[in-house]
Amino acid sequence: MRAIVVVHDGRIVTEAYGQGFAASTPLLGWSMTKAVTAALVGMAIKDGKLSFHQKHLFPQWAGGARAEISIADLLAMTGGLKWNEDQGRLTDPGRMEYLVRDAAAFARDRELAAPPGTRFNYASGESVLLTRLWQNAVGEAAPSFPRERLFNPLGMTSAVIEADEAGTFLGEAFLYATAHDWARFGEFLRLGGEWNGRQLLPAGFVDYMRSPVAVSDEGHGPVYGRGQLWLAKGQGFDLPVDTFMMQGHLRQVIAIIPSRKLVILRMGMTREDIGFSNAGLLRAIVAAFPVQP
Repeated sequence: MRAIVVVHDGRIVTEAYGQGFAASTPLLGWSMTKAVTAALVGMAIKDGKLSFHQKHLFPQWAGGARAEISIADLLAMTGGLKWNEDQGRLTDPGRMEYLVRDAAAFARDRELAAPPGTRFNYASGESVLLTRLWQNAVGEAAPSFPRERLFNPLGMTSAVIEADEAGTFLGEAFLYATAHDWARFGEFLRLGGEWNGRQLLPAGFVDYMRSPVAVSDEGHGPVYGRGQLWLAKGQGFDLPVDTFMMQGHLRQVIAIIPSRKLVILRMGMTREDIGFSNAGLLRAIVAAFPVQP
């Protein structure tokens, strides 16, 4: 465990840090970064530079079935591109993040494995494509866009997104920020994309982000939302039904529970193969904040 922060009704009520870590330590969010990417896409949509149903996203896809992939498909992880997220010794994310110069080109050139919108496949490459698309849409202002439009208004002064050699932000995994700043983003989502009286995201966009992707149902209800978020109910977490989550490699999590006015952050470096779950921690914290009459 590296950091735990609990925010109730906009105030930090408790926090704890592992040895060698503090409130000032920047922490890598891994795939929690994907929700930040979705928010940046939402801002480009609010500016009229992108649209949910926009297709023909890359010239390299012209004349083929990939031209039918939409922004909405990529947000929901239903683009249909062939992608191996976590099977084998060298996965597609590993190759994309560490072995190629242009992450977006690597993801863009994947073959189609299923018709767009018909199959859920968690694919970090689709998040990188979303990043490339909002950067293309914003144009010359793209390098400063995350800071000026999102981080500065929220007070996320520590936040930094790493970029690849081709200039594409690695919006699938490589955002560093302090635990407080990560929690600020969780609170921003709890408030529906509003901050200090300003609606930074399109009205209703966060509700869209956490609305279920029907084809992500693995037998217990959909596990994924339409905007790079996880749904606690579908994953079997025994938490309030409105809980949605940002999750990342090595058991990073921010659980957002509007009905309890709660944001719970846990960050660390915990291997997935040892059977550890954040569920017990989250349940215990939620139990301390019962529904108010």
